[in-house]
Parts: sequence; C-alpha cells; structure tokens
Amino acid sequence: MKPLITIILLVISNIFMSFAWYGHLRFQEIKWLSKLGLAGVILVSWGIALFEYSFMIPANRVGYQGNGGPFSLMELKVIQEVVTLIVFVVFSLVIFKTESFRTNHLIGFVFLILAVYFIFKK
Repeated sequence: MKPLITIILLVISNIFMSFAWYGHLRFQEIKWLSKLGLAGVILVSWGIALFEYSFMIPANRVGYQGNGGPFSLMELKVIQEVVTLIVFVVFSLVIFKTESFRTNHLIGFVFLILAVYFIFKK
C-alpha cells in the first residue's frame, strides 16, 4: 500500500509543481493575473508551490525506507523524476495546446524506463 500512496502523492505534488513552475506562462489570458508584475507572479507561484510541498514531503516520508517505506533514497528520486516528466508531458499537451509529443520524446522516455530498471536492479 505504501508504494501506491507514495506514487499518488508524488503525482498530486507534481501537478501543483507544473502549475507553479509553468502555469504562469498562461497568466496573460486571465484578466486579473495578466496585470501582475514579476513579483506578483512569483508570489502566486509560491502559493501554488506550497501545495506541491504539502504532498511532496508526505510522499517522501511514507516512501523512504528509513521511515519504514519501500524505497531507497535513490529509488525515490528516480520515481520522482519519472513522475515529473509524465505529469509535465500531460500538462504541456493539455494546458499548452501548441506543444506536441514527438518521436525523440518517446525515445527519451524509453531511456528513462531503462534508468528506472537499472536503479531498481539489485
């Protein structure tokens, strides 16, 4: 159960992270947000990132072997990176409709899957 909880928390965390890091690029389309200067955009992004951390920290605590979880620190980091990229691809295709998923992206994901395999190989 802990592996599933860890991954679900990481997915939720990364959804917030994508909005905090890249969502502001779409602020021009929202009337009251389009008037914000850089400092305002940073504050809004920090507010969103607070929710990211509210899920990321519990994910790492639940998942880490040192706390009774199933994953080593290296495994947690690799899972985090894979989740980040998967969530980002979906985010960019849904929120930024001008983006596309190309063959070179697919090849990169195959290498990530191989990285996960080698990190988890005993």
